[in-house]
Amino acid sequence: MRQQKIRSNDEKPSQAVKLSDLIDYQENSTVSRTIIDRKAGTVTLFAFDEGEGLSEHTAPFDALVYLVEGETEVSVARKPIILREGEMLVLPANKPHALRATKRFKMLLIMIHS
Repeated sequence: MRQQKIRSNDEKPSQAVKLSDLIDYQENSTVSRTIIDRKAGTVTLFAFDEGEGLSEHTAPFDALVYLVEGETEVSVARKPIILREGEMLVLPANKPHALRATKRFKMLLIMIHS
């Protein structure tokens, strides 16, 4: 996975941006860009090429996935859920989950660490 990290003090003053413009697809890859990285939680933008994904894993914190564009199949506790552009899903803490790009997609992952 290719990752880009941005710290807020490296950014210009706050301005409106289109999420899908902040990250590009790469062939046969998953790309991530950290937007906020704090002790309280993280906000990360991902771009998955078709066929890419994340294998089943758990996280110790609740997470919110918002699909910016495209389509993906998410499994939560082995239950498949199709997410499409503009939809969101909560991934409960300590529940196994995985992602598979049925079409290439971009998602925003918000993880709260408390």
